[in-house]
Formats: sequence, structure tokens, C-alpha cells
Amino acid sequence: MTILSLTMPARARDAALSRSFWASILRAVAIGFGMLLMAVGIPLALLPGHLGVPLLVVGLIIVLRTSMPARRKFIHLQRRHPKVVFPIRRLLRREPEVFPVAWQQVLRMERMVLPKSWRMARQMRRRLLTRRR
Repeated sequence: MTILSLTMPARARDAALSRSFWASILRAVAIGFGMLLMAVGIPLALLPGHLGVPLLVVGLIIVLRTSMPARRKFIHLQRRHPKVVFPIRRLLRREPEVFPVAWQQVLRMERMVLPKSWRMARQMRRRLLTRRR
């Protein structure tokens, strides 16, 4: 006999089991929906315009909030590759910092792809800030 069967009347026990059954079904549907959003977001993120990035982030939020194994894997990835996962973590906050994260990624990609003499993003930002003042 389980603890539930000893401490609860039969009707309350059945209601608790029914609630946990529906909660697990709802959790599985949420995880499936989040994975579907991520699966659609990955190819769209590779297209010009990066329209899939918001879908990818929303899907990741849904999966991480409903699945403990996914959360553990995400924390493991965060510890192994902090520079890669940190921008994603900034987007997962309650009030995400979208524009600073996007700007940081532009600078990072520019640094990876272009030689130092061709980089223009930092110079353009400095020009814009001096004009505003």
C-alpha cells in the first residue's frame, strides 16, 4: 500500500491521481509544442532575416520550464560552454535584453569573419553616439 492510499479517502485519492495524470499529459503536450517550435525555428534562423530566432527562444523557454532533464542538460552545456550559452540565458530572463544580445552577436560574428581593417560595426556605433550628444 502506498502512502496516498493510507492517508486519503478513496475519492480524494482518485482525484489526486486524475490531476497528476492530466498534469503529466499537459506537460508532455507543452514539451512537444516547445520542441516543434524549436524544430521550425532552426531552419528559419538560418535564412536571411533570422526570423526563426524568436521561435527558437520561445520553444526553448517552454521546454526548459516543463522538463527537468532538459534543464539539467542546459545547465551542463552552460558549464561546458559558457560563452556560447550566455547570450541564450540573457534571452531567457523575464525581461530579456534583446538589443544588447543582438549587438553583442553582431560584434562577435564580425570579429570571427572579417579582418580587423574591415570591421565597421563598432565605428558606426561610435559615430551614432557622438551625433546624439
